[in-house]
Amino acid sequence: MGARKRGDAGQAFPIYVVMVAGLLFLACAFFAVGKASATRNGAQGAADAAVLAAAQDARDTLGPPFVAALMTPGGLHEFLQDYMFNPAVPCMQAQRFASSNRSDTETCYPEYGYLRDKVHVSIRTRYTVGDTVIPGTETKQATADATAVIEFRCTYKFKGDPGEPVAFKCDGRDGFSIDPTDFDQNAWAALSKAIFAVHLVDD
Repeated sequence: MGARKRGDAGQAFPIYVVMVAGLLFLACAFFAVGKASATRNGAQGAADAAVLAAAQDARDTLGPPFVAALMTPGGLHEFLQDYMFNPAVPCMQAQRFASSNRSDTETCYPEYGYLRDKVHVSIRTRYTVGDTVIPGTETKQATADATAVIEFRCTYKFKGDPGEPVAFKCDGRDGFSIDPTDFDQNAWAALSKAIFAVHLVDD
Protein backbone atom coordinates (compact mmCIF):
# COMPACT_ATOMS: atom_id res chain seq x y z
CA MET A 1 0.00 0.00 0.00
CA GLY A 2 2.82 2.39 0.89
CA ALA A 3 4.57 1.72 -2.40
CA ARG A 4 1.37 2.47 -4.32
CA LYS A 5 0.97 5.83 -2.57
CA ARG A 6 4.51 6.76 -3.43
CA GLY A 7 3.82 5.79 -7.04
CA ASP A 8 0.71 7.94 -7.21
CA ALA A 9 2.64 10.85 -5.75
CA GLY A 10 5.36 10.36 -8.33
CA GLN A 11 2.81 10.43 -11.14
CA ALA A 12 1.13 13.56 -9.77
CA PHE A 13 4.36 15.54 -9.48
CA PRO A 14 4.87 16.11 -13.23
CA ILE A 15 1.23 17.23 -13.53
CA TYR A 16 1.79 19.66 -10.69
CA VAL A 17 4.91 21.02 -12.38
CA VAL A 18 3.02 21.51 -15.67
CA MET A 19 0.16 23.27 -13.88
CA VAL A 20 2.54 25.60 -12.05
CA ALA A 21 4.39 26.35 -15.28
CA GLY A 22 1.10 27.08 -17.01
CA LEU A 23 0.01 29.41 -14.27
CA LEU A 24 3.34 31.22 -14.37
CA PHE A 25 3.06 31.62 -18.13
CA LEU A 26 -0.45 33.02 -17.78
CA ALA A 27 0.75 35.43 -15.13
CA CYS A 28 3.56 36.59 -17.42
CA ALA A 29 1.11 36.90 -20.32
CA PHE A 30 -1.23 39.03 -18.23
CA PHE A 31 1.77 41.14 -17.21
CA ALA A 32 2.66 41.61 -20.89
CA VAL A 33 -0.89 42.66 -21.70
CA GLY A 34 -0.76 45.12 -18.81
CA LYS A 35 2.50 46.61 -20.08
CA ALA A 36 1.08 46.92 -23.58
CA SER A 37 -2.03 48.61 -22.23
CA ALA A 38 0.08 51.02 -20.16
CA THR A 39 2.14 51.85 -23.25
CA ARG A 40 -1.00 52.51 -25.29
CA ASN A 41 -2.42 54.68 -22.52
CA GLY A 42 0.82 56.62 -22.38
CA ALA A 43 0.68 57.15 -26.12
CA GLN A 44 -2.90 58.38 -25.97
CA GLY A 45 -2.05 60.77 -23.17
CA ALA A 46 0.84 62.14 -25.21
CA ALA A 47 -1.39 62.56 -28.27
CA ASP A 48 -4.09 64.34 -26.26
CA ALA A 49 -1.58 66.73 -24.70
CA ALA A 50 0.06 67.43 -28.05
CA VAL A 51 -3.14 68.19 -29.93
CA LEU A 52 -4.51 70.41 -27.16
CA ALA A 53 -1.26 72.36 -27.13
CA ALA A 54 -1.47 72.82 -30.91
CA ALA A 55 -5.11 73.96 -30.80
CA GLN A 56 -4.49 76.37 -27.94
CA ASP A 57 -1.49 77.84 -29.74
CA ALA A 58 -3.58 78.26 -32.89
CA ARG A 59 -6.26 80.03 -30.85
CA ASP A 60 -3.65 82.43 -29.51
CA THR A 61 -2.78 83.51 -33.07
CA LEU A 62 -6.35 84.49 -33.95
CA GLY A 63 -6.30 87.87 -32.19
CA PRO A 64 -5.08 90.26 -34.93
CA PRO A 65 -7.18 88.82 -37.79
CA PHE A 66 -10.23 88.48 -35.53
CA VAL A 67 -10.11 92.13 -34.44
CA ALA A 68 -9.32 93.26 -37.98
CA ALA A 69 -12.45 91.45 -39.17
CA LEU A 70 -14.55 93.73 -36.96
CA MET A 71 -13.46 96.69 -39.07
CA THR A 72 -15.22 95.69 -42.29
CA PRO A 73 -18.87 94.95 -43.18
CA GLY A 74 -19.43 91.21 -42.98
CA GLY A 75 -15.82 90.80 -41.94
CA LEU A 76 -16.50 88.70 -38.85
CA HIS A 77 -18.73 86.30 -40.75
CA GLU A 78 -16.08 85.93 -43.44
CA PHE A 79 -13.42 85.38 -40.78
CA LEU A 80 -15.40 82.64 -39.05
CA GLN A 81 -16.16 81.00 -42.36
CA ASP A 82 -12.92 81.32 -44.31
CA TYR A 83 -9.94 82.16 -42.11
CA MET A 84 -7.17 79.55 -42.12
CA PHE A 85 -4.52 79.79 -39.44
CA ASN A 86 -0.95 78.78 -40.20
CA PRO A 87 -0.41 75.34 -38.63
CA ALA A 88 3.40 75.52 -38.59
CA VAL A 89 3.88 77.01 -35.13
CA PRO A 90 0.98 75.09 -33.49
CA CYS A 91 2.41 71.84 -34.83
CA MET A 92 5.84 72.75 -33.43
CA GLN A 93 4.11 73.19 -30.09
CA ALA A 94 2.52 69.77 -30.52
CA GLN A 95 5.95 68.24 -31.07
CA ARG A 96 7.30 69.93 -27.94
CA PHE A 97 4.53 68.43 -25.84
CA ALA A 98 4.91 65.04 -27.48
CA SER A 99 8.64 65.14 -26.82
CA SER A 100 8.04 65.92 -23.14
CA ASN A 101 6.07 62.65 -23.06
CA ARG A 102 8.85 60.68 -24.79
CA SER A 103 7.02 60.63 -28.11
CA ASP A 104 7.17 62.24 -31.55
CA THR A 105 4.46 63.63 -33.80
CA GLU A 106 4.05 61.72 -37.03
CA THR A 107 1.31 63.90 -38.51
CA CYS A 108 -0.17 67.25 -37.50
CA TYR A 109 -2.63 69.10 -39.68
CA PRO A 110 -5.70 71.35 -39.47
CA GLU A 111 -9.18 70.87 -40.86
CA TYR A 112 -11.02 74.15 -41.33
CA GLY A 113 -14.77 74.58 -40.91
CA TYR A 114 -17.34 77.27 -40.22
CA LEU A 115 -17.29 78.17 -36.48
CA ARG A 116 -15.32 75.00 -35.78
CA ASP A 117 -11.72 74.32 -36.85
CA LYS A 118 -10.03 71.04 -36.02
CA VAL A 119 -6.44 70.00 -35.39
CA HIS A 120 -5.41 66.37 -35.89
CA VAL A 121 -2.24 64.88 -34.39
CA SER A 122 -0.75 61.39 -34.57
CA ILE A 123 2.15 60.38 -32.35
CA ARG A 124 4.51 57.44 -31.87
CA THR A 125 6.21 56.69 -28.57
CA ARG A 126 9.99 56.58 -28.37
CA TYR A 127 9.74 53.80 -25.80
CA THR A 128 8.54 50.24 -26.36
CA VAL A 129 6.45 47.73 -24.46
CA GLY A 130 9.68 46.00 -23.39
CA ASP A 131 10.69 42.37 -22.95
CA THR A 132 7.82 40.01 -22.21
CA VAL A 133 6.89 36.39 -22.87
CA ILE A 134 5.18 37.57 -26.06
CA PRO A 135 7.71 37.77 -28.91
CA GLY A 136 8.33 41.14 -30.55
CA THR A 137 7.20 43.40 -27.72
CA GLU A 138 10.76 44.54 -27.04
CA THR A 139 10.63 46.61 -30.25
CA LYS A 140 6.91 47.38 -30.29
CA GLN A 141 6.14 51.10 -30.00
CA ALA A 142 2.69 52.54 -29.45
CA THR A 143 0.85 54.99 -31.68
CA ALA A 144 -2.17 57.17 -30.97
CA ASP A 145 -4.31 59.79 -32.67
CA ALA A 146 -6.15 62.75 -31.17
CA THR A 147 -8.32 65.58 -32.45
CA ALA A 148 -9.11 68.93 -30.84
CA VAL A 149 -11.51 71.62 -31.98
CA ILE A 150 -11.32 75.40 -31.80
CA GLU A 151 -14.97 76.31 -31.51
CA PHE A 152 -16.59 79.76 -31.65
CA ARG A 153 -18.83 79.92 -28.58
CA CYS A 154 -20.44 83.38 -28.80
CA THR A 155 -23.23 85.39 -30.29
CA TYR A 156 -22.41 88.93 -31.34
CA LYS A 157 -24.13 92.16 -32.24
CA PHE A 158 -22.72 95.22 -33.92
CA LYS A 159 -23.72 98.32 -31.98
CA GLY A 160 -23.25 100.54 -34.99
CA ASP A 161 -21.20 100.54 -38.15
CA PRO A 162 -18.24 98.19 -38.65
CA GLY A 163 -15.28 99.52 -36.74
CA GLU A 164 -17.42 100.47 -33.77
CA PRO A 165 -17.62 98.35 -30.59
CA VAL A 166 -19.12 94.87 -31.01
CA ALA A 167 -21.06 93.20 -28.20
CA PHE A 168 -20.37 89.53 -27.48
CA LYS A 169 -22.15 87.06 -25.25
CA CYS A 170 -20.48 83.68 -24.84
CA ASP A 171 -22.07 80.52 -23.45
CA GLY A 172 -24.79 82.58 -21.81
CA ARG A 173 -22.36 84.43 -19.56
CA ASP A 174 -22.19 88.16 -18.97
CA GLY A 175 -21.45 89.97 -22.19
CA PHE A 176 -18.51 92.17 -23.11
CA SER A 177 -17.60 94.51 -25.94
CA ILE A 178 -14.57 94.76 -28.19
CA ASP A 179 -13.62 98.10 -29.70
CA PRO A 180 -11.48 97.25 -32.75
CA THR A 181 -10.11 100.79 -32.93
CA ASP A 182 -8.80 100.69 -29.39
CA PHE A 183 -7.89 97.09 -28.68
CA ASP A 184 -4.90 95.94 -26.68
CA GLN A 185 -3.64 92.72 -28.23
CA ASN A 186 -2.25 91.75 -24.84
CA ALA A 187 -5.85 91.31 -23.73
CA TRP A 188 -6.43 88.63 -26.37
CA ALA A 189 -5.02 85.80 -24.25
CA ALA A 190 -7.87 86.15 -21.77
CA LEU A 191 -10.55 87.06 -24.32
CA SER A 192 -9.68 84.21 -26.66
CA LYS A 193 -10.60 81.66 -23.99
CA ALA A 194 -14.02 83.25 -23.65
CA ILE A 195 -14.60 83.49 -27.40
CA PHE A 196 -13.13 80.17 -28.59
CA ALA A 197 -13.43 76.88 -26.73
CA VAL A 198 -10.69 74.30 -27.20
CA HIS A 199 -11.44 70.69 -26.33
CA LEU A 200 -10.84 67.12 -27.43
CA VAL A 201 -13.32 65.35 -29.68
CA ASP A 202 -13.67 61.87 -31.08
CA ASP A 203 -12.43 61.92 -34.64
